[in-house]
Amino acid sequence: MKATLIRGLTNGIQVTWTLSKIIFPITVLVTILQHTPILPLLIQLFTPLMSWIGLPGEAAVPIVLGNSLNLFAGIAAIVSFEFTVKEVFIMALMLSFSHNLFVESSVAVKVGIRWPIVVGIRIALAILSALTIHLFWSGGQEIAQYGFVGVDSSTPESWVAIGYDGFLTAGSSVLQLAMIVVPLMVLLQFLRELGWLKKISTQLAPFTKILGMKPNASMTLVAGLSIGLAYGAGVMVQAVREDGVSKKDMYLALIFLVACHAVIEDTLIFIPLGIPVWPLLIIRLTTAILLTALIARLWKHAELKERKDIVKNEHTHDII
Repeated sequence: MKATLIRGLTNGIQVTWTLSKIIFPITVLVTILQHTPILPLLIQLFTPLMSWIGLPGEAAVPIVLGNSLNLFAGIAAIVSFEFTVKEVFIMALMLSFSHNLFVESSVAVKVGIRWPIVVGIRIALAILSALTIHLFWSGGQEIAQYGFVGVDSSTPESWVAIGYDGFLTAGSSVLQLAMIVVPLMVLLQFLRELGWLKKISTQLAPFTKILGMKPNASMTLVAGLSIGLAYGAGVMVQAVREDGVSKKDMYLALIFLVACHAVIEDTLIFIPLGIPVWPLLIIRLTTAILLTALIARLWKHAELKERKDIVKNEHTHDII
């Protein structure tokens, strides 16, 4: 029991250190950039594009802030303006697919997934979902009634204060990471050594099969769905290292999770915006299942074709 606990703590600390080397510097950089002309320039650049997806120019503010920082920054920006229910729903759907791009996408690279793939999928899903709602939903024209949403309006007044704010935010992120990842690694270590992890994987096998993955990728999906992409990456790193999850299954798992992760938290935090959250959850989950199943099918087809080509070439070589 004690040896299992020590192994779990060691794994948790190692994974936290690995992820914090990515999360800390990027969080500091983006927090500082928030107080420079760079983010306003990005907002100005994206403003003309908003009309294409049925949004006013002001919507560029929460979209840019949510993608460069996090969902809370995006929500804080949304409640600073007057939008219709439809406009808020479009922004919420976009941000649920695509937020905190710098940190979450960089963490995905640590797992072995290429950065452009993660970013490309998330941005594409955000734009396609916005276009779909814009074109096919005619309702939601009433002004959104926001509930209670805490917004921190204080702004650092000097570069020293800005730097301090950046380091404080980054340190808080790493501390939060450790508080989630370390206990989770300890729990996984006990589940693994007691044989429960195998039982859980067996129970989830039908679902992972639909997604084209083997049962040993199930805990990666559970972690990402429950605690998010950045924190769930700790389980992914561990899964690749100890559970023998293949590169293909890891790609498929991450493709699923970039579309649908932290489903409880990311859904509940949109409730104060006065929008229907159940459709938001259903759209994310359905999109993740269909997209992952499609890519798994195409991947399998490509593998079968490659095997046939190899067999054909070997047969030709034997004849010669």
